[in-house]
Amino acid sequence: MKSGSRLERILKSGRFALTGELGPPRGADADAVRVKARHLCGMVDAVNITDNQTAVVRMSSLGACLIAMREGLEPVYQMVCRDRNRIAMQSDILGAAALGVRNILCLSGDHQCFGDHPNCKKVFDLDSMQLISMVKAMRDEARFQGGAEITAPPRMFIGAAANPFAEPHAFRVMRLAKKIAAGADVVQTQCVYNMERFRAWMAQARDMGLTEKAYILAGVTPLKSLGMARYMQKNVPGMDVPDELIKRLQGVEKKDQAKEGITICCEQIQQLREMKGLAGIHLMAIEWEHRVPEIVQKAGLLPRPEPEPEQP
Repeated sequence: MKSGSRLERILKSGRFALTGELGPPRGADADAVRVKARHLCGMVDAVNITDNQTAVVRMSSLGACLIAMREGLEPVYQMVCRDRNRIAMQSDILGAAALGVRNILCLSGDHQCFGDHPNCKKVFDLDSMQLISMVKAMRDEARFQGGAEITAPPRMFIGAAANPFAEPHAFRVMRLAKKIAAGADVVQTQCVYNMERFRAWMAQARDMGLTEKAYILAGVTPLKSLGMARYMQKNVPGMDVPDELIKRLQGVEKKDQAKEGITICCEQIQQLREMKGLAGIHLMAIEWEHRVPEIVQKAGLLPRPEPEPEQP
């Protein structure tokens, strides 16, 4: 079943896709979402709306999706397994589809110990693999996880996440293959800084035929400062920031580090665009949405393509 997703149509046309990311606010201020959305309109093909990222309470992904839609963005509804059981998940998926949301990204979610409610009860009724499979069955088989029939199935383009850099490295492509087999249509990766390791991972994915079965978008995050680069290198699990990038930022005055970070980001995008089998970029400008137009312009990613009209 087709999802009706603009992102899906762009990817199926063979054009290089670009998705962005928007973090909802820690309050009920709709204008905070609108301001971020306006920086992204016309710059990207779809925008991930994060779901209580880093296990910190924020406006719901679904609520922010609706605000973003009114500003002209196509949202990607993120759903994590940490906070809901399968009944709540399926209910929210139906609600999102009924409201016009056409993309979903299925994630396990950061453990609650990293957030602002470390003693809260985790759910994890399903893992991300099972969530992908459940959404696919809801869409393609019109069937709830419990077996009952769905009268009006949700038309969702199904996304998953992959980390090419986590340990053990030998199993990373196998995990990607399992997510695609479970039903992922598109896969967004962890931030890519180590280009050589990412090339090797992509070569494995191509050799296994995975780039023919799902669309892979490489994650890119601009480094705002030397401090951010050092923090990500030392404190973020599964992140691989090479020493050469640290040294490059060390050679730049503090006031110019953000500019250099954007230059590095644009260079990375150019390298990724030349990589065989890669379908696009997922640009995660964390709390830096206002710099997205500058990055997209400098990287030569404008204008964004208009998808073919949806076929009935």
